[in-house]
Parts: sequence; structure tokens; C-alpha cells
Amino acid sequence: MPGGSIYVQQDEKFTGSSPQWWYEKFWREDAQNRRKSRYVKAAGGFLVGVALAYRFGLALAPAFGLLAAALTAAADWYLAWWSFRRTAVWRGARRGEVITGRLLRRSLARRGYRVLDGRAIRDQASIDHLVIGPTGVWIIDNESWSPDTEIGAYGGRLFIGEKYGTKVAKPLVETAEAFAELLGRETGVPVTITPMLAVHCGNLPKGGTVAAEGLILLKPRLIARVVRQAERVVYDKAQVELLARVAARELRRV
Repeated sequence: MPGGSIYVQQDEKFTGSSPQWWYEKFWREDAQNRRKSRYVKAAGGFLVGVALAYRFGLALAPAFGLLAAALTAAADWYLAWWSFRRTAVWRGARRGEVITGRLLRRSLARRGYRVLDGRAIRDQASIDHLVIGPTGVWIIDNESWSPDTEIGAYGGRLFIGEKYGTKVAKPLVETAEAFAELLGRETGVPVTITPMLAVHCGNLPKGGTVAAEGLILLKPRLIARVVRQAERVVYDKAQVELLARVAARELRRV
């Protein structure tokens, strides 16, 4: 398969084409099969609707059957559409930092949090989002892997597919430490920063969150909730404004 296993010899027909290109190609080619499957499911929905109508003595049983068929087809179409849409960042059709930034502002701005996008210390790694609020400070980057990539933690180690995730976690942890040192030095306020990675495509465990090697990986829609529900109140309003102002001044915009 595209982007296949390190233990399986690559098929020559995939050489020179990206996994994303093949994914979209197979998706388009499978459209007819999806339609046929949808017709079968709709027929099943029609039979179930008619059977239920007769079971409960309802009039116009065929109408209930048609309604059930329509709902079944609509649900099947939506699930197929959603499975394709959730790969948009991985396919390059959408930008992960735009999605996450919008979610953060929608959920956190009115609760006293400040969100700064695209920040970096000169000659060091940049980050997509810096969040400062009453419950602490976070840096958030965005990443996306192929839909079949398993992401998990075992024995305290992060795994992304068949590989260790240290190369993903370590730079973000080090960047968080560097940002914390700079903000603490410039403001005189003790700062500890929690690094997060918004995963736009890839298989996270049930619950949508993995924590390992100092990094939290989670679905973008869960980030604001995790930030709000942190079990502490670290900064008052004045400290939040001070940290945000210094961050905007000292951290280079990228």
C-alpha cells in the first residue's frame, strides 16, 4: 500500500507517487462501489421501515419505508463524506494551523485566554500557536499522518506507526522549555509550558488523546477542553496580559 510497511517490499506501481495522490485516486475510483453499497443499504432501510410500520400498526407503511430509506442513504453519504474530509489536512486540501487556531479562539478567547499564532525564538524552532490563560501556558503544533497510521504510547514511549515518536516529541518539548525560559526571564513570572500536538489525521486511541515523552497528542477539537479543565489556576488577569504582551514583543512572528 502507499507509504507501506518497512517490513514489506514496495510495489513498483507506487513509485514516484505520493500516498495522498493514490488515496484520492482510489477514492474517486471507488465512487461507483460506494453508490451501489448505498442503494443496498437504502433498500434495507426501506424494508426495516415498512416492517416497523406494520409492527406498530401505522398507516402508510410504504411512506415510512421511503423515509427510512432516505435517512439510511443520507447517513451513509455523510459518513463517507466525513471519512474523506477528515483527511483534508494530510492531503494538503486544508491547513491544520487555520483549523486549530479557529477552534482555539472560538472556545478560549471569551474565557480570558490569549492565543498567539506562528511564534518563534530566533534560530530556534517555531510553533503554530501559543496559548496563555488562567490555567497556564501551552504551545501547540499541528501534524497529520496517513489515515491508517496508529498512534499510541507503550511503556512510556511514543509510537507513530511502526516508529518511535521521539523525533516528534523532543523538539516540541525543547521548544516549550525555551519559550518558558524566555517568558519567565522577561516577566519575572514563573512559567511552565505544556507542549501539545494537534493530530488532524491518524488513528489515536479511544478518547482521542495520547500522552508520552512529555508531549500530549490529541484531536484539535479536544484541545480547548483540556486547556480549560486543567486542575489549577496559575495566573490572574494581570499576569495573563503581561505574559501575552511580552510574548507578542519578544517572540518573532513567522
